[in-house]
Amino acid sequence: MTDGAEGLFITLEGGEGAGKSTQVARLKALIEKRGHKCIATREPGGAPGAEMIRKLLVEGPAERWDGVTEALLHFAARREHLRTTVLPALAAGTWVVSDRFADSTMAYQGYGHGIDRAMLGELYDIAVGDFRPDLTLILDLPVETGLKRAAERRGNETRYESLPREFHERVRQGFLDIAEADPARCTVIDATAGIDDIARAIEAALDRHLEA
Repeated sequence: MTDGAEGLFITLEGGEGAGKSTQVARLKALIEKRGHKCIATREPGGAPGAEMIRKLLVEGPAERWDGVTEALLHFAARREHLRTTVLPALAAGTWVVSDRFADSTMAYQGYGHGIDRAMLGELYDIAVGDFRPDLTLILDLPVETGLKRAAERRGNETRYESLPREFHERVRQGFLDIAEADPARCTVIDATAGIDDIARAIEAALDRHLEA
């Protein structure tokens, strides 16, 4: 967690097609309107080296990597992202809004692929240490709806989308379990609502966090 002299680190999580990118941009604009410096970033990626790893993870055939290899690549990208982008920004007093962070690794690799969750926790300790997001917003919607939305905006990054529906159901449950286990940090947002309604729900969650 950051202290009062630094910026806040806010993460948006959720399955495919949840609308995170749109809400990251909306949240960044809101934070700036309130007078704070803010950057938007993403995982995997968010730094030059991490973006190179992103291409390995999100493009190509689904069978390219197994779950353990994926987890290792994600944490390698995450460490570079933190070292190069996130931590320097927070130290300078800038707020950071990230499209995904470590909860996605737990949901996708831990729940989706069934990788040992204790091992993922150990990798977190090695790559990240004690650092945690200040606030995590989990955009939740039915898997079928999310995959349909994702298909409509399909580009080159289709590797995860092509995995079986059962995989995505496990991922969704993973995010909900994460939120239930850490209610002080996590808020679940109904992502079936309209864009403006989702943005208002996110603003309300941010205000509750700031008032706590």
